[in-house]
Amino acid sequence: MAIKQDYYEVLGVPRNASDEEIKKAFRKLAFQCHPDRNKELGAEEKFKEINEAYQVLSDPEKRSRYDRYGRVDVEGGFPDFGFGGLGDIFESFFGGFGTPFGKTAQRVPQKGDSLRSHLTLSFDEAVFGCSKEVEIQRIEFCSSCHGIGSEQGTNPETCPDCRGTGQVRRTQQSIFGRFTHVTTCSRCGGSGAVISNPCSQCQGKGRTRVKRRIKVDIPAGVDDGHRLCLYGEGSAGLYGGPSGDLYVTFSVKPHKLFQRDGSDILYDLSINFAQAALGDEMRVPSLDGKIVLKIPPGTQNGKAFRLKGKGVPYIDGKGRGDLLVKVDIMTPQHLDKNQRRIFEELSKVLPRTEPPTEI
Repeated sequence: MAIKQDYYEVLGVPRNASDEEIKKAFRKLAFQCHPDRNKELGAEEKFKEINEAYQVLSDPEKRSRYDRYGRVDVEGGFPDFGFGGLGDIFESFFGGFGTPFGKTAQRVPQKGDSLRSHLTLSFDEAVFGCSKEVEIQRIEFCSSCHGIGSEQGTNPETCPDCRGTGQVRRTQQSIFGRFTHVTTCSRCGGSGAVISNPCSQCQGKGRTRVKRRIKVDIPAGVDDGHRLCLYGEGSAGLYGGPSGDLYVTFSVKPHKLFQRDGSDILYDLSINFAQAALGDEMRVPSLDGKIVLKIPPGTQNGKAFRLKGKGVPYIDGKGRGDLLVKVDIMTPQHLDKNQRRIFEELSKVLPRTEPPTEI
């Protein structure tokens, strides 16, 4: 049978250590050796050994018997705070804001609140991407007490009324037998802990509302109404839960020349009758600057020319949409004498169009 190591050596404290020194040593070692954080072989056994030592040395009666006889009968392996297992005891010391003691408190990790913000982008910023900042207000762990709720140098104390369980049990004897009535502890409100020296910065809440400016890297290709998720930039979680997220939605200002259809860019090009009939070569605007467009002879009104790869970058970064140039043949509204003469001569040689005679 293996000989147990001296409990004082397990916690690394002298035999005349105070209760506070024992508690601090236990907290430090529990944090280092907890199996949820320490995956090394033997970490769980070491953690159980630490808890067994603390159960004895934190209890005045058990500690006295141990100092006198060198051993004490210990039932279970954890401090008598009403915890249900490794997760509960670890959470009691490191669970963050809220109810740090007592197994009746809700110990399920809770994700923090997600936040929403809005950015207005220019057409070019949305197309090519950019970096912006948004200002938000979120809940963070208090920078002074780090979420514990107590002033620096102090810790929440186990509630003396419920001994950290968050519940008070009252047993009554009646003619029908013994009945146990369980109620939420009125002193600690069910948290299992009382804070005698609240943090002056957060007034014992453990969390504070903070204004932050968050950098947003906007990818190329976002569009009006798109939403970007910044994971973990929301409010802090509870009981070890992750922080919430920040969702940023976008509005995009219109462009003076282009319209957007998904990843394609639309541009209306006005030409005259001669250009449409005879053809032409023109320099048209694009997202990359002026490019040459050849208009073949006989181009009809409404004809669209597709220029591959001249549109908006795909948001996944793999390629680009197209530029669609739609031809709009302009009819002159005012003609001078020379122009009118030319059109009159042209009308004599061009075939006259007539509507159908039968319907």
